Amino acid sequence: MNYYSLHHTSPKTSFKNAVIQGLAKDRGIYFPDNITKLSEDFINNISDFTNHEIAYEVIKQFVGDEIPTKKLKEIVAKTVSFDFPLVKVDDNIASLELFHGPTMAFKDVGAKFMSQCLEYFNKDNDDEVTVLVATSGDTGGAVANGFLGAKGVKVVILYPSGKVSDIQEKQLTTLGQNITALEVDGVFDDCQEMVKTAFLDQEIKKALTSANSINVARWLPQMFYFFFAYKELHKKHKDLVFSVPSGNFGNICAGVMAQKLGLPIKHFVASTNVNDTVPNYLKEGVYNPKPSKATISNAMDVGNPSNFIRIQELFNNDIEALKNTFSSYSFKDDKTKAIMKEIYTKSGYVAEPHGAIGYLGLKKHGLKKNEFGVFLETAHPVKFLDIVEATLPVKVEIPQQIQKIINKEKVSIKAASYQDLKDFLMK
Repeated sequence: MNYYSLHHTSPKTSFKNAVIQGLAKDRGIYFPDNITKLSEDFINNISDFTNHEIAYEVIKQFVGDEIPTKKLKEIVAKTVSFDFPLVKVDDNIASLELFHGPTMAFKDVGAKFMSQCLEYFNKDNDDEVTVLVATSGDTGGAVANGFLGAKGVKVVILYPSGKVSDIQEKQLTTLGQNITALEVDGVFDDCQEMVKTAFLDQEIKKALTSANSINVARWLPQMFYFFFAYKELHKKHKDLVFSVPSGNFGNICAGVMAQKLGLPIKHFVASTNVNDTVPNYLKEGVYNPKPSKATISNAMDVGNPSNFIRIQELFNNDIEALKNTFSSYSFKDDKTKAIMKEIYTKSGYVAEPHGAIGYLGLKKHGLKKNEFGVFLETAHPVKFLDIVEATLPVKVEIPQQIQKIINKEKVSIKAASYQDLKDFLMK
């Protein structure tokens, strides 16, 4: 499988190089050269396959022969080693819980897959690879856990100071070993821009790659759980509508990729907070990124989502074709808190702010009689403990994964500008 830059001025490259480089030299993100639909027989008989078998069938065309079959199956098995339950919330709505992995966030899937691919590609290389990642919340913890102790890999995580939850911060600042956290004076978009700038800086001689969802090995495995959900729901014989809480738009883009592979999903809803670049684009036809605003759903505080260009590519940059299967709505914090209360009152289900926005998206879009809605619950409520417990009459139990790090001492390096990142990388 070859990959090309969406800026279209860099040469095509292999899966291995796309993973190692992260970003093309023209600063474009990589996209697969072709997408082959899965067989109808596989889709129709998906209940006959294990999650490991499904994930392997989904990903193998994007890896090609660059990782041997046996090894790729091992990587997939380690990637999807936890549950992805669907929990009924309304008669025609379920929550797809993606927080049962080691850091209790959906990004555990992509981070684990990418870390194992990179370690495999680097197994015979004595040179160290530096993984740069910008995080608005959960990416940093998932990447830190996925790459912890990986041979020949150093991880540098940039996060916006004061704009991630306390538990999220502990997950990315307490591990040590080959993980370093840089606390940036700014917002997520500043962190992301610093990462992209470092890739193009000729003075930095280290091998750099990215573990954000711009990296194909972080982005593509997120298709897996859309297939897992379909496996559980297809016997309902209803049209499926997925609502995805969206910040950098990698997760929903993976869902659209799953649809292009033949998964019968009728519609996608990209549910955002007040960072409404994409909802405005669908309304006005003009893509106008702007500085991000801080909200209680901080993992979605992104003003210029990197992966939306991939979604546009999937629809040949035809906005009308996109609108046929894709909607996007934005919601303020007061609406988010109100729906958290409503969900809990009606069903007893504890939704954290991101999942609550996903639920709001389904309600705003509206479900027809023969439709079933799924919203993605992207993180455990404990990740947003203060907000959840201040909004709902609940005491959230601290899971074992969080108990391990909650009392550890935070270790971070302050970074006020790109130069601070550059100075650190050139040490």
